[in-house]
Amino acid sequence: MTASERSIAAAEAHSAHNYHPLPVVVASAEGAWMTDVEGRRYLDMLAGYSALNFGHSNRRLIDAAKAQLERVTLTSRAFHHDRFADFCTELAALCGKEMVLPMNTGAEAIETAVKTARKWGYRVKGVPDGQAKIVVADGNFHGRTTTIVSFSTDPEARADYGPYTPGFEIVPYGDLAALEAAVDEHTVAVLIEPIQGEAGVLVPPPGYLPGVRELTRARNVLFIADEIQSGLGRTGATFACEHEDVVPDMYVLGKALGGGVVPVSAVVADRDVLGVHRPGEHGSTFGGNPLACAVALEVIAMLRSGEYQRRATELGEHLHRELALLTGGDAVTAVRGRGLWAGVDINPARGTGREISERLMARGVLVKDTHGSTIRIAPPLVINKEDLDWGLEQLRAVLEG
Repeated sequence: MTASERSIAAAEAHSAHNYHPLPVVVASAEGAWMTDVEGRRYLDMLAGYSALNFGHSNRRLIDAAKAQLERVTLTSRAFHHDRFADFCTELAALCGKEMVLPMNTGAEAIETAVKTARKWGYRVKGVPDGQAKIVVADGNFHGRTTTIVSFSTDPEARADYGPYTPGFEIVPYGDLAALEAAVDEHTVAVLIEPIQGEAGVLVPPPGYLPGVRELTRARNVLFIADEIQSGLGRTGATFACEHEDVVPDMYVLGKALGGGVVPVSAVVADRDVLGVHRPGEHGSTFGGNPLACAVALEVIAMLRSGEYQRRATELGEHLHRELALLTGGDAVTAVRGRGLWAGVDINPARGTGREISERLMARGVLVKDTHGSTIRIAPPLVINKEDLDWGLEQLRAVLEG
C-alpha cells in the first residue's frame, strides 16, 4: 500500500464517516497549491469552503500566529487580554457597526445570531415570551447544530436529528412576496445568505437584497446576513451585501476571518442589538482568545488594503468569462456566481459532481461537489491567472473527455 492508501484506510477504520473526502492525503500547502504524502501537487480550487481566502501558509498570518504563540494563547473571557479590544474595534469598524461578539466556528456564530435576535425580540420589540419567529430561506446552509438543522431543507443535513427546534419559517430563496407574507408581528429576524454557497453558489435576483432590507426595516425586524462563506473578499467586495448597497442589521462572519490558521467567528451589529446581552447569558471559553484575535487582526488589516477584493473582482471576471464558454456544449447546463466563486452544473449524462471532482483530482485539481450534479469553484484569492487558467484547462479536458 502507498502512504496515501494506508492513511485513508486508517481514517476509514477509526474516524466517523460523517464526511466523504476525495482520496487525497495532503501533507503540505502553500498559496494555491497543496502537496500530498507522495509529493504530488494539486491546485486548490476550493480554499476550505472560503476559509482559505488568503491562501495556504500565508506568511503574514503565520507570522502573526507565531508571534502570539510566544506570548499568550488563551485567557478565557474571565479576564481581558491585550489583543481583544483591538480585534473588536477593528472588526466593528470594518463592518461599519458598533459591537462584536466573538465565537469560534460559523455554526456557533449562527447560534449566537439566533439567540441575539430572540433576546432582542423579547426585550426590545416586545414579542411575547416563547413566540419569537425567524424567517429563513429554502436551500439554506448555516451549519449543522441541532437548532440549525431544524430549519434546513437538505434531507442529508436534517434527517434523524429530531425533535427539531421550533420558531422558524422557511420561504423560497429570492421570493420577496413569500418573505413579506411570512413576516408577522412575532417575527424578530430574517436570516439569509446573500449568496447561497452550499446550495450551488446561488445568486439571488437583482433587487432581492434591497427588498429584504426595506421590508425588515419597515416591519421592525432584524436583517441577519450570513456572510460566513460569501464575506471577507470572496465575491470582490468585503461583504457580498455590498454589491447591492445593502447594510444588514447583523453580520455573521467566520471561515476566512481566521485565515485558515485558527477557527474564528463573530456576530457584528450595533449596540441596540448586541447590547441586549448581559454577563453570563451567552459565551465561549475560546471565543475571542488571544491567538484568534491576533490572526483575525492581520486578516482585517489585509482586507483594509483592498488588494484581495480587487483580485477577486478581476480574476473573478476572467473566471466567469471562461466558464460561460463551457455552457455552449452538452456538458455544462449552467454557471452561477460572483467574484472568485462559481457553481457549475454538470449534465448528469456526463457524470455526477463527485465523478467530475475525482477526474479533476486525477489531473491535479481539487474541487468539491454539492447536490449531486454541481461542482463549486472557489480558489484562494491569491491564485495567479496562469494557475487559474491551468485549472480551467483541466476542467475543459475532463468535460470533453
